[in-house]
Amino acid sequence: MRWKFLLRPSWLALVAGVLVFAFACFWLLSPWQFSRNSERETQNSAIERSLTMAPQPLNSVLAPGTTPNPQNEWTRVSVSGTYLPDKEVVARLRTVQGQPAFEVLTPFRTTDGQYILVDRGYLLVGGHDSVPSYAAPPPGTVQLVARVRQDETDAKNRDAFADASTGGKLQSYVVDSRTVARSSGLPIRAGYFQLDDKQPGGLNTLPLPQLDSGPFFSYALQWIAFGVMALAGLTYFTVREMKPGGVLAEMGDRAKEKKARKRKSVAQILAEDEQEAANSAGGDRTEERAGRN
Repeated sequence: MRWKFLLRPSWLALVAGVLVFAFACFWLLSPWQFSRNSERETQNSAIERSLTMAPQPLNSVLAPGTTPNPQNEWTRVSVSGTYLPDKEVVARLRTVQGQPAFEVLTPFRTTDGQYILVDRGYLLVGGHDSVPSYAAPPPGTVQLVARVRQDETDAKNRDAFADASTGGKLQSYVVDSRTVARSSGLPIRAGYFQLDDKQPGGLNTLPLPQLDSGPFFSYALQWIAFGVMALAGLTYFTVREMKPGGVLAEMGDRAKEKKARKRKSVAQILAEDEQEAANSAGGDRTEERAGRN
């Protein structure tokens, strides 16, 4: 029966590969892209709201001990306190508008006794990848306006370090309050605060992300389309192979003929070859006589 090709190991492997690919498209890759699109929409909405809302007191946005989340990230908050420049860390391997840069992270003690991490802005990389000189933050109590940010995460969980390559300046691989808390010994609360423009102690102001939706939604639709095409192709070739003229069926017929030929004795094969040769010679003589006539 023609459907027996469905049980061949090669066909079963093909079906398994197509099904795994379709599963990945429908339940892994497209949901991942939809999730990234949702994250981008949440971020854009938060930034747009922050552009029109007045800064709010820190504790009204983030109660002490709470962690920033996608709903309150980018919210502008006001806070007063004192910079602690002796505990400062510089984040390395940053990129700002396509240029390599550092970001300066300075602990800040608020007037109500909390410790927060302030991202004062960026510095373009100096000669030999060095940290250029920059202004120290002002002493005494200052009032700041900054944006709430979620901590970045270093997969290797590396500590801040200082050696000959950093000129003795503490550097970290991410902007993370936990890294600075370990290096400073201060109980810095989770998250960090990115200074707004023209704030005391501010350096070059970090630009806000572009408010575009990105390609994630279209990528998700493409993965769905790839999964559908894979299943449609499998269905087409299955139906095609079940009809006369299918490639696999023809291969099966040839394999059967080959097996049948192998089962014949040597004498039978030689006799068939001699008979074919005789038939061929007889045909040639017939054609020769016809040519003479």
